[in-house]
Amino acid sequence: MLVLCPPALADTIAVDSAEVRIEDDEVLLNAQFAISLNATLEEALQRGVPLYFVLEADVTRPRWYWLDEKVLRFATQYRVSWLPLTRQYRVASGLLSQTFDTLQEVERLIGRVNSRVIVRAGELERGTRYDVSVRLRLDVNQLPKPFQVNALASRDWHLASEPQRISFVP
Repeated sequence: MLVLCPPALADTIAVDSAEVRIEDDEVLLNAQFAISLNATLEEALQRGVPLYFVLEADVTRPRWYWLDEKVLRFATQYRVSWLPLTRQYRVASGLLSQTFDTLQEVERLIGRVNSRVIVRAGELERGTRYDVSVRLRLDVNQLPKPFQVNALASRDWHLASEPQRISFVP
Protein backbone atom coordinates (compact mmCIF):
# COMPACT_ATOMS: atom_id res chain seq x y z
CA MET A 1 0.00 0.00 0.00
CA LEU A 2 1.32 3.41 -0.96
CA VAL A 3 0.86 6.31 1.45
CA LEU A 4 1.19 9.80 0.05
CA CYS A 5 2.47 12.52 2.36
CA PRO A 6 2.92 16.15 1.43
CA PRO A 7 6.51 17.35 1.67
CA ALA A 8 7.46 19.38 4.74
CA LEU A 9 7.87 22.95 3.52
CA ALA A 10 8.52 26.17 5.35
CA ASP A 11 5.53 28.44 5.82
CA THR A 12 5.26 31.18 3.26
CA ILE A 13 3.61 34.55 3.15
CA ALA A 14 1.59 34.89 -0.04
CA VAL A 15 1.74 38.13 -2.01
CA ASP A 16 -1.86 38.91 -2.96
CA SER A 17 -1.05 42.14 -4.80
CA ALA A 18 1.76 44.64 -5.22
CA GLU A 19 1.95 47.87 -7.20
CA VAL A 20 4.09 50.98 -7.49
CA ARG A 21 2.70 54.36 -8.45
CA ILE A 22 4.11 57.86 -8.73
CA GLU A 23 2.17 60.64 -7.07
CA ASP A 24 3.29 64.16 -6.05
CA ASP A 25 6.92 63.41 -7.03
CA GLU A 26 7.04 60.36 -4.74
CA VAL A 27 7.22 56.67 -5.60
CA LEU A 28 4.57 54.92 -3.50
CA LEU A 29 4.27 51.20 -2.75
CA ASN A 30 0.95 49.41 -2.24
CA ALA A 31 1.05 45.72 -1.34
CA GLN A 32 -1.14 43.08 0.25
CA PHE A 33 0.38 40.01 1.95
CA ALA A 34 -1.52 37.02 3.34
CA ILE A 35 0.12 36.21 6.69
CA SER A 36 -0.84 33.33 8.92
CA LEU A 37 1.24 32.56 11.99
CA ASN A 38 1.65 28.89 12.78
CA ALA A 39 1.09 27.36 16.24
CA THR A 40 4.79 27.54 17.17
CA LEU A 41 4.97 31.28 16.54
CA GLU A 42 1.68 31.89 18.36
CA GLU A 43 2.93 29.96 21.38
CA ALA A 44 6.21 31.90 21.39
CA LEU A 45 4.23 35.18 21.42
CA GLN A 46 2.04 33.96 24.27
CA ARG A 47 5.16 33.07 26.28
CA GLY A 48 6.64 36.54 25.93
CA VAL A 49 8.93 36.22 22.88
CA PRO A 50 8.50 39.25 20.58
CA LEU A 51 8.46 38.58 16.83
CA TYR A 52 10.05 40.97 14.35
CA PHE A 53 8.78 41.25 10.79
CA VAL A 54 10.66 43.18 8.10
CA LEU A 55 9.16 44.73 4.98
CA GLU A 56 11.96 45.12 2.41
CA ALA A 57 11.90 46.95 -0.91
CA ASP A 58 14.95 47.06 -3.20
CA VAL A 59 14.99 49.52 -6.10
CA THR A 60 17.29 48.47 -8.96
CA ARG A 61 17.99 49.70 -12.46
CA PRO A 62 18.41 46.86 -14.96
CA ARG A 63 21.50 47.00 -17.19
CA TRP A 64 22.08 44.76 -20.19
CA TYR A 65 25.87 44.96 -20.02
CA TRP A 66 26.45 44.30 -16.31
CA LEU A 67 24.68 43.37 -13.11
CA ASP A 68 21.64 45.41 -12.13
CA GLU A 69 22.50 48.67 -10.37
CA LYS A 70 21.15 48.85 -6.80
CA VAL A 71 19.66 52.30 -6.38
CA LEU A 72 18.41 51.96 -2.80
CA ARG A 73 17.12 49.61 -0.15
CA PHE A 74 14.08 50.43 1.98
CA ALA A 75 13.15 48.45 5.11
CA THR A 76 10.51 48.81 7.81
CA GLN A 77 10.51 46.68 10.94
CA TYR A 78 7.42 45.63 12.91
CA ARG A 79 7.74 44.33 16.47
CA VAL A 80 4.83 42.13 17.57
CA SER A 81 4.46 41.30 21.27
CA TRP A 82 1.83 39.98 23.67
CA LEU A 83 0.71 42.07 26.65
CA PRO A 84 -0.54 39.57 29.27
CA LEU A 85 -2.05 42.14 31.64
CA THR A 86 -4.37 43.65 29.04
CA ARG A 87 -4.56 40.42 26.99
CA GLN A 88 -3.77 42.32 23.80
CA TYR A 89 -1.19 42.21 21.03
CA ARG A 90 1.05 45.21 20.46
CA VAL A 91 2.57 46.14 17.10
CA ALA A 92 5.33 48.74 17.13
CA SER A 93 7.09 50.29 14.16
CA GLY A 94 9.52 53.08 14.90
CA LEU A 95 7.95 55.43 17.44
CA LEU A 96 4.37 54.37 16.66
CA SER A 97 2.55 51.48 18.30
CA GLN A 98 -0.96 50.04 18.29
CA THR A 99 -2.72 47.39 20.33
CA PHE A 100 -5.10 44.74 18.98
CA ASP A 101 -7.40 42.19 20.55
CA THR A 102 -6.83 39.37 18.04
CA LEU A 103 -3.91 37.96 16.14
CA GLN A 104 -5.89 38.20 12.89
CA GLU A 105 -5.97 41.99 13.26
CA VAL A 106 -2.20 42.00 13.73
CA GLU A 107 -1.71 39.85 10.64
CA ARG A 108 -3.94 42.20 8.62
CA LEU A 109 -2.02 45.29 9.77
CA ILE A 110 1.41 43.86 8.97
CA GLY A 111 0.21 42.41 5.66
CA ARG A 112 -1.23 45.68 4.33
CA VAL A 113 1.08 48.33 2.87
CA ASN A 114 -0.74 51.48 1.72
CA SER A 115 0.98 54.38 -0.03
CA ARG A 116 4.38 53.77 1.57
CA VAL A 117 6.95 56.24 0.21
CA ILE A 118 10.06 54.38 -0.92
CA VAL A 119 11.90 57.10 -2.88
CA ARG A 120 11.37 60.58 -4.29
CA ALA A 121 10.86 60.47 -8.05
CA GLY A 122 13.24 63.43 -8.48
CA GLU A 123 16.10 61.21 -7.28
CA LEU A 124 15.54 58.80 -10.18
CA GLU A 125 16.44 59.29 -13.83
CA ARG A 126 13.34 60.12 -15.88
CA GLY A 127 12.43 57.76 -18.72
CA THR A 128 14.53 54.91 -17.31
CA ARG A 129 13.00 51.61 -16.22
CA TYR A 130 13.41 50.64 -12.56
CA ASP A 131 12.46 47.45 -10.76
CA VAL A 132 11.18 47.27 -7.19
CA SER A 133 11.52 43.93 -5.43
CA VAL A 134 9.31 43.76 -2.33
CA ARG A 135 9.05 41.04 0.32
CA LEU A 136 7.91 40.50 3.90
CA ARG A 137 9.66 38.11 6.28
CA LEU A 138 10.07 37.10 9.90
CA ASP A 139 13.50 38.28 11.07
CA VAL A 140 14.93 35.34 13.03
CA ASN A 141 18.11 37.31 13.76
CA GLN A 142 16.11 39.50 16.18
CA LEU A 143 14.94 36.51 18.24
CA PRO A 144 16.63 35.66 21.56
CA LYS A 145 19.71 33.45 21.04
CA PRO A 146 18.12 30.13 22.17
CA PHE A 147 15.31 30.65 19.65
CA GLN A 148 17.80 31.45 16.89
CA VAL A 149 19.31 28.00 17.43
CA ASN A 150 15.82 26.47 17.23
CA ALA A 151 15.18 28.43 14.03
CA LEU A 152 18.17 26.75 12.38
CA ALA A 153 16.75 23.29 13.01
CA SER A 154 13.00 23.90 12.64
CA ARG A 155 11.02 25.08 9.64
CA ASP A 156 8.32 26.46 11.96
CA TRP A 157 10.42 29.60 12.44
CA HIS A 158 10.86 30.36 8.73
CA LEU A 159 8.10 32.63 7.50
CA ALA A 160 8.74 34.73 4.40
CA SER A 161 7.26 35.79 1.09
CA GLU A 162 8.85 35.32 -2.27
CA PRO A 163 10.23 38.57 -3.67
CA GLN A 164 7.63 40.27 -5.86
CA ARG A 165 9.18 42.27 -8.71
CA ILE A 166 7.42 45.36 -10.06
CA SER A 167 8.69 47.53 -12.93
CA PHE A 168 8.00 51.25 -13.35
CA VAL A 169 9.25 54.25 -15.31
CA PRO A 170 9.30 57.69 -13.62
